[in-house]
Amino acid sequence: MLVNGQWSADWHPLQATDDKGGFVRQLSSFRHWITPDGAPGPSGAGGFKAEADRYHLYVALICPWASRTLIARRLKGLDKIISVSVVEPELTAQGWRFGEKPGDAVNGAIHLHELYTKADRRYSGRATVPVLWDKARRTIVNNESADILRMFNSAFQTLVPSSLDLYPEDLRAAIDALNTQLYGRLNNGVYRAGFAVTQQAHDEAVADVFGMLDDLEGRLSSGPYLFGARLTEADIRLFVTLVRFDVAYYGLFQCDRRRLADYPKLSAYLAHMLDVPGVRETVSIDHIKRGYESVRLPRR
Repeated sequence: MLVNGQWSADWHPLQATDDKGGFVRQLSSFRHWITPDGAPGPSGAGGFKAEADRYHLYVALICPWASRTLIARRLKGLDKIISVSVVEPELTAQGWRFGEKPGDAVNGAIHLHELYTKADRRYSGRATVPVLWDKARRTIVNNESADILRMFNSAFQTLVPSSLDLYPEDLRAAIDALNTQLYGRLNNGVYRAGFAVTQQAHDEAVADVFGMLDDLEGRLSSGPYLFGARLTEADIRLFVTLVRFDVAYYGLFQCDRRRLADYPKLSAYLAHMLDVPGVRETVSIDHIKRGYESVRLPRR
């Protein structure tokens, strides 16, 4: 991690543990928002106006959190006005690294953590993806995937009109409630299982993961998406975990009670999501395999 702007020690995905030995995820540090007129958003400072070719997205194709933003960028047609860089899938001693081709053409960085110190030369914390970068102010706008997903849904609507609303007003309360369950029990649940340092914490996480998968299998009887006929941000949140499940979480993270292939409705849902125009292009099974195989898991 970075400590007062200096890289310290080898990179490791384990961030912190609770009193049971369970994995605790670091909170995102940059929480500014892009808005249509540059006014402040729900958090952070203002001054980030929605403009074409001003913003750049940094992602890792291995990372489900980064993949959320990459999918929203494609579904909302923002690939026309927001550029993107992809880091290498394998983790290095200094965290995420840019490959030689195409590399980081915006800032000339070799490692992702260099962007964090460009934004804050005294930054302390982990350098995570996604990163939404402002090329005009040369700083990080936001590194929280949930925020970026919602910005992409609404902030650029006047520049790139879209009939797709990933967070429709009439479903917001229901989406928020489902997102909370998805995050705690499944999206982050698989990481709680993989990075647990005690057997108790691992077992509790695995129970959450499969309890959520069982619930979702029943829910999908009513339509192709989580909310019937409408594709929402909750579907993106679910998809990024499902597409990695059998490849990575089942074996490497020991979430091995059942494979996703053992859930007929979830398997059909995954196939349907991959057929949504723009989604399949954001998935690299090669990057996912290579990336997760390089992760060092803690011993229990």
